[in-house]
Amino acid sequence: MSVRQRAAVVAEARSWCGTPYHHLGDVKGAGVDCAMLIVRVYVDLKLVPPFDPRPYSPDWHLHRSEERYLGFVFERARRVAEPGEGDVMVMRYGRAFAHGGIVTRLDPLTIVHAFQPYRLVLEEAVLRNPEIARRAPAAVFASYW
Repeated sequence: MSVRQRAAVVAEARSWCGTPYHHLGDVKGAGVDCAMLIVRVYVDLKLVPPFDPRPYSPDWHLHRSEERYLGFVFERARRVAEPGEGDVMVMRYGRAFAHGGIVTRLDPLTIVHAFQPYRLVLEEAVLRNPEIARRAPAAVFASYW
């Protein structure tokens, strides 16, 4: 069952590619941020019960040490040392983990994420994006399975 669920997560994440980046957004094709992308994929596939981590300011992670992002991810998933397709990758920005994406490929490690500097959701190899690549060694992974 998990192989099919993982494939469904990857397909759903990819279906968001091209959606504009919009802080607090959660509408495919109209706007989404990295947190709500993860929420929408897992909730819309009914893998986790509906929840909404909003509101949060665009720069909350720069001024607080509270791990809100890790909280909402790890309340619904378990930390894993090695990711699988469909798992979540979370990276530190500022004082806290505050950016994440859904793993779509393992070699090379590739994620779908809503990336504010690019202003859209895209799928990219982690090491091809210098900003993500420098955060990758300290990233954590979470798995629903």
